[in-house]
Amino acid sequence: MGTPPKGIFTPYNRGHHRFAVILASWTFLLIIAGALVTSNDAGLSVPDWPTSFGSLYKIPKLVGGVKFEHTHRMVAQVAGLLTIILAIWTWRAEKRRWMRILAFAALGTVIAQGILGGITVLFYLPPLVSSAHAALAQTFFCLAVAMAIFTGKKWIAEDPPIQFDERRPSLFTLTLLSIFVLYAQLILGAMFRHHGLSWWPHVLNAIVVSFVLAWTAVRALTVYSQIEAIRRPAILMLSLLIAQLCLGFMAFLTRIAWGHEAVQPELPMVISTVAHVAVGALLLATTVILAIQVWRHAPVAFEARLPQVQRTSAA
Repeated sequence: MGTPPKGIFTPYNRGHHRFAVILASWTFLLIIAGALVTSNDAGLSVPDWPTSFGSLYKIPKLVGGVKFEHTHRMVAQVAGLLTIILAIWTWRAEKRRWMRILAFAALGTVIAQGILGGITVLFYLPPLVSSAHAALAQTFFCLAVAMAIFTGKKWIAEDPPIQFDERRPSLFTLTLLSIFVLYAQLILGAMFRHHGLSWWPHVLNAIVVSFVLAWTAVRALTVYSQIEAIRRPAILMLSLLIAQLCLGFMAFLTRIAWGHEAVQPELPMVISTVAHVAVGALLLATTVILAIQVWRHAPVAFEARLPQVQRTSAA
C-alpha cells in the first residue's frame, strides 16, 4: 500500500490530508462524548430515535442527562457529515483504489454505528448491542486515523527504509496480537460498563494486555529503534499503556471499591471512567499505527526461509 504500482501516482494533497486529520480528531471527541453518556447513566435521557423528543432539528433543554445524550448525538451527526465529505473527496481525488475502498468502508462503519446507537435507545440499552456500539466506535476511530496516515506527506512522498524481520514471532505478528487483545479488553470493558458482565474478566485480561503490549513495544524499540516511524509509536504505546493501567486502577477504586453504593455517578467516577475510555482509544489507535508502520518498514522475511526449506526438501 505504501508504494503505488507503476503508472499510478497520487500526489500529496494537503487539504485532503488535513480534512482526514480533522475527522480523526472529531471522532476522538465523539468517543469522549459517548463515554460521558455512559459514565453519567444518561443513555435513555432522550427516549426516542432518530428524533429527539419528537423533533429532528429542535434542540431540547440541555439539562440533566439530556445535555450529555443530545450533545453526543449532535457530535455524531457532524462525524457522519465529515465522513460523507471525506468519502466523496477521496473517491474523486485518490488514484489508489484501496484508499477509495477504505474511505467507503469508513462511511459504512459510521452508518452502522449510527444504527447501533439507535437500537440501543429503542431497545432500552441491551448490553450486547451497547457494547457493539462502543467497539464499532473505536473501530471507526482507527479507520479515521489510518486514513490520516495514508494521506500524509511522509506516506506518499518518502522512500521508506525497509529492514526485513527474520525473527519468530515477527514484530508484525506481535502488533496484530496486540490489537486482538486490546479489542478483547475493549469489549470486556464495554460489557462491564453496560452491566452485561462482571468486572473481573476485564481486570484479568488487563494482565494479558500488559504483557503482550510490553513485549511488542520492547521488541520494536530494541530491534528497530533506528526507524523513526516504528520507534515513535512504540514509545507512545508503552507510555499510554502505563497511563491506562493507572487510570484503570483509579476507575476501579472510584466505581467499584468506593462508589458501588452511590445512588448516581459521582464526579470522580465520571472523570476516571471517561479518561480511561479516551486513553484506551488512543492506545488502540497507536497500536494500529505501529502495525501499519511495521508492515511498511519491517516486513516479514518469508524469502529468507526459502533456501532452508529447499534444503530440507532435498534431504
